[in-house]
Amino acid sequence: MPELLLHYIWLQRVFDAFPQYTTDGKQIEVLNVGKHNLHAGPDFFNVQLRIDGMLWVGNVEIHISASDWKRHGHHLDPAYDNVILHVVKRSDKEVFNSKGERIPQCELVYPKVENQLERILVDRISICNQHIAENPSLLHDDWKHFLLQERMSKKTEAIGQLLALSHNHWEEAFYVTLAHNFGFHTNGLPFEMMARQTPLAYLLKHRDNLFQIEAMLFGQAGLLTEQTATDSYTRSLLQEYRFLQTKFGLMPIEGSLWKMLRMRPTNFPHVRIAQFAALLHQSEALFSKAVDTDDLSLLRGLFAVRASDYWTTHYRFGAVCTEEEKRLGRSAVDVLIINSVVPYQYAYAKAQGQADKQNAALDLLQRIPAESNSVVQQWKILGLTVRSAADSQACLQLYQNYCLEHRCTACDVGYQIFTQN
Repeated sequence: MPELLLHYIWLQRVFDAFPQYTTDGKQIEVLNVGKHNLHAGPDFFNVQLRIDGMLWVGNVEIHISASDWKRHGHHLDPAYDNVILHVVKRSDKEVFNSKGERIPQCELVYPKVENQLERILVDRISICNQHIAENPSLLHDDWKHFLLQERMSKKTEAIGQLLALSHNHWEEAFYVTLAHNFGFHTNGLPFEMMARQTPLAYLLKHRDNLFQIEAMLFGQAGLLTEQTATDSYTRSLLQEYRFLQTKFGLMPIEGSLWKMLRMRPTNFPHVRIAQFAALLHQSEALFSKAVDTDDLSLLRGLFAVRASDYWTTHYRFGAVCTEEEKRLGRSAVDVLIINSVVPYQYAYAKAQGQADKQNAALDLLQRIPAESNSVVQQWKILGLTVRSAADSQACLQLYQNYCLEHRCTACDVGYQIFTQN
């Protein structure tokens, strides 16, 4: 039985007809199965449960065997400390998080129709792929436009949540979103956590001093410690951070949250933080500049930053690399515009009741080349034309919110295929 099938059973609530219990006999009521996570970290975020009547909100990790938890190293990874339930097919071992706390487990009970479920899981995707490969026009322009607007609406909702947390401070919300996207998927979460722990107002007080911005961000990232400060630059950073930490009462995040395995030097979180610091240093009124123009060349110039000189020969503290200027490349800049600038242009225009500017934000996506990722490549293999970021964003929306969640009949393509005749 593939683990993905357990994901499907959880996501589609196939278990709903059966009572669920923890392995120590406490009744579980699943209020919300959460959001399926396709990247590093727990399998489902923002799950809501009642265990013995007590409300729990957090993450869920799914394995075939409970012993896979330790085999995968989750017992040492703080990223899994917020797991509130370990869902398994068989519980062969108790599990604990990195703090030594025992995590409740559930041997998921569901209809014994695994073969049928697996056929649904596999066959619908292959059938859909075959139809699209034979007739790419099934994914027509009207449906792609709907998907793009739906994606922008979801991003607008997420921006609304950030605004609520920041007392309707657009600049602060934009800063948090931009920080998340500087993590480029792999380190999006720790980047966002660092930004939330470091109010923009504190950084702006020292905007004219790049070194102080670097010190504050590296310190808040949990990467700047006595152990990592091994040369004159990093020791000076640490000294400056201690001053700023005392001044503002700062609390850093855990440095262990950052992922660095199998990364190219230019993608290391240290380099990205240094580039983020450079952006904040050189760009006064960044939010206003970002939302007030649809000139793509101006936007690209705004985000085409380079890390300070130390990073020309380093990719993390004390780690020397071949001399290379650490400048954000064109594709990375475009990703930031697609995922940070355009959603805020769209959301801000909507808040101001300016429909023409909402359309202008979508038009901007038409002028940016399509993103290059595994999802887009799969659609291209099927023969779809994915020229612009508008196309690639529509394809991502289709894959993440319809294909992965098996919402075939809610999809215009799937409806045509699976309800014909």
